[in-house]
Amino acid sequence: MLAATVSGFFLGLSLIVAIGAQNAFVLRQGLLKSHVFAICLTCALSDALLIAAGVSGFAGAADALPYLVPLLRYGGAAFLLIYGLRSFRSAFGQAQTLAPADATSTGLSKALATCLALTWLNPHVYLDTVVLLGSISTRFAGHELYFGLGATTASFVFFFSLGYGARLLRPVFARPLAWRILDGAIALIMWSIAARLVLME
Repeated sequence: MLAATVSGFFLGLSLIVAIGAQNAFVLRQGLLKSHVFAICLTCALSDALLIAAGVSGFAGAADALPYLVPLLRYGGAAFLLIYGLRSFRSAFGQAQTLAPADATSTGLSKALATCLALTWLNPHVYLDTVVLLGSISTRFAGHELYFGLGATTASFVFFFSLGYGARLLRPVFARPLAWRILDGAIALIMWSIAARLVLME
């Protein structure tokens, strides 16, 4: 039981620590201190649902619904291209709007919609969280639940640490140049993920 929980925790953590579209968004919201709790909770709960699906054996949904993967793939790529363009424009916009103290907070509903889109429109989330974690959980026969709880705990720890820990970097991002670099990096991340989605076989 303990081995399954610990394995789930560290495997789950290893899958989400890499900077991606979702993590970049959480980081930016944390820096702006904008709806941090709601964003972190949304990400963590979304992961919990996906992990539960994988551990419960629903990883074969893609086989039953062959159109699901292409739909998520191209839909996600289109969304990431648009979001990346917005970040790119922000990086070269007016400098004063990029400072945390001057930034206009995005409405909660819009922030949550963006967060959910970045999470649920990314096919890699299903491959990593549902398929991979679901497959590995079978190695802990009878303790899949504890494996899933470990992975879910990792998601909560990571997202809340990222969201609330981002404020430690606020002195750095008090300078407009730092925001330009961050927004430019986010644009490149979004576009690279979109390209991989379109080009992957």
